[in-house]
Amino acid sequence: MAIVEALPGDGDRRRYRLRSPATLKEIGEFEASTEAMVQAAVARARKAQASWAGRSFAERAEYLWRLVDVIVQRQDEIVEQVMRETGKPRNEAISMEVMAPCVQISHYAKRAAKYLATKRRPASGMMRFSKKVTLFYQPLGVVGLITPWNAPIALSANPLAQALMAGNAVVQKPSEVTPFSAMLLKELTVAAGFPDDIYQVLQGDGETGAALVRAGVDKVSFTGSVATGRKVGEACGRRLIPVTLELGGKDAMIVCRDADLERAAEGAVRGSCWNTGHYCCGTERVYVPEAVYEPFVEKVVTKTRALKQSDSEECDVGAVFWDRQMETIEAHVADAKARGARVLVGGARNPALRGYFFQPTVVVDLNHDMALMRHETFGPIVAIQKVRDEEEALALANDSAYGLSGNIWTRSIERGMALARRIETGSVCVNDMAITYGVAEAPFGGVKASGVGQVNGETGIRGYCHLHPVVVNSEKRVRGGYPYTAESAAALQRAVRFLFGNRFLRRFLV
Repeated sequence: MAIVEALPGDGDRRRYRLRSPATLKEIGEFEASTEAMVQAAVARARKAQASWAGRSFAERAEYLWRLVDVIVQRQDEIVEQVMRETGKPRNEAISMEVMAPCVQISHYAKRAAKYLATKRRPASGMMRFSKKVTLFYQPLGVVGLITPWNAPIALSANPLAQALMAGNAVVQKPSEVTPFSAMLLKELTVAAGFPDDIYQVLQGDGETGAALVRAGVDKVSFTGSVATGRKVGEACGRRLIPVTLELGGKDAMIVCRDADLERAAEGAVRGSCWNTGHYCCGTERVYVPEAVYEPFVEKVVTKTRALKQSDSEECDVGAVFWDRQMETIEAHVADAKARGARVLVGGARNPALRGYFFQPTVVVDLNHDMALMRHETFGPIVAIQKVRDEEEALALANDSAYGLSGNIWTRSIERGMALARRIETGSVCVNDMAITYGVAEAPFGGVKASGVGQVNGETGIRGYCHLHPVVVNSEKRVRGGYPYTAESAAALQRAVRFLFGNRFLRRFLV
């Protein structure tokens, strides 16, 4: 039974029925927005953005503070909606979809004015005596958000807060797997008194997302798969509009020989199984030196077996959010087993549950010929490979088409930092699961196939702006103008020789 089921449409109108992945009960139906509807939404957003950009940072922030108040007041409603659409445990629904958005929204409400403050500075070199530079952060206009299904509130609220505080209007196309959570966020902004059309949500499918890119937005912020991200990036390139692509990962965990194995094992299980493994910077590969391999695996097995899985609120690992993701998870485990891997815990759907539940799983005897170690699995699987030492672990960690994040476990912070600098990823954590996205000050983004650009912190919010320099000339007359003569050309060459032919003087000038 499909989670998202296409229904007979009327003309060009596309309809879908949504079911809970945990209970398989019908949640509701929705209609995909057409191209005309998308274009109309962008036009409304552009009209609303002009007045929004004229508001001060303090005025914009006040709307965000009110949104936080509404989220706190209606957190039970948020949790219930997210659990219906995703099947994630209540604890994770609270921490990821209520607590995290409150942190994210508050961060930009408080700090956007500092991050986007106008800067004045003198020019360098000879121009310092006559030129003054002022840098303004101008909003781009209308931002198109295309958001994923694994964190439907958090991964909507965070870019929304940044784009709005930068002075933009936002039109969002959420995943068709979790369309109602995004609509709830929209309702919360209405309750917080947001101006009309400054934030709009368009339910739909891939065609709706493509229409949003074509509709004349000034930037696209996309979070999702590599395959779709390539299409979005190509479409934005043809239109010469900026795009941020936060794509998939195959994050590696390196366990050093001096690691606290109890703590590292806990990190491996939580990093692999949190949110049912459905987060882009989840731990998907664990490399362990042979010197500590056996005791580490033993601890991981014990901890994984203790995890509770059910379709009730009292569980540790919830459902697989999408039936198509279940197919990928099962295919990767089957491929690993066929190539000689051993499953020590789990390894299959939970036969005691009706919905899409894959058991928390531990797989060993792995190598890089297996899909489980090469391609994004996005499931609750601790995949452990034995290595000679940390150097081999590092080489294997870098042997990937992905490069989003990773984590290193060691008692020596110096060793952890040294290894972290050599991992080919957008970010690294030492003695923690991949938590970079949750630290607002840390820019988050991938290298290689994991994406383009960075989000969060001052880097992220500035990405929703055009940095607009204004240069003021304080001279009373224009120098070096017309008419050109042989004498003026010779004078310029003499100036070059004098100013830059002398190494000491040119260093002073710049």
